[in-house]
Amino acid sequence: MVLDFDLNGSDFDAAGEASSKIKLVLQQIGIPAEVIRRIAISTYEAEMNVIIHAYRGKIKAEIFSDRAQITVNDEGPGIPDIKLAMQEGYSTAPDYIREMGFGAGMGLPNMVRCTNEFEIKSKVGVGTTITMTVYYNGSFNALTR
Repeated sequence: MVLDFDLNGSDFDAAGEASSKIKLVLQQIGIPAEVIRRIAISTYEAEMNVIIHAYRGKIKAEIFSDRAQITVNDEGPGIPDIKLAMQEGYSTAPDYIREMGFGAGMGLPNMVRCTNEFEIKSKVGVGTTITMTVYYNGSFNALTR
């Protein structure tokens, strides 16, 4: 099963809709609640990064019998230093975003914590692609990530 969603940068009215729809589908097909929680958190964080930082983007959720793979592509400024961006608390969100309660610098670290596999590629001035995989029965230990 494949679910595709278009995202528009700065569209805070629609923020979270894609991750909520993915969560609903996973509930309907009987995926364990703890796995759904991890997928919903990681997808929401990626979705919010597109809304906050990019011009537009897409989420593709591929639901397999043993795992879910979420791919988020955006057209935006890209990330010049991925290692720095991966640090908890680091954020490039402007003040008005922080005043809305976003931009705490936990998005990318939360995505890593909630997934079994995480990959990020970014090109400055072009955009960012994040691929996350969560296995339904795979071992997971948030303390080791």
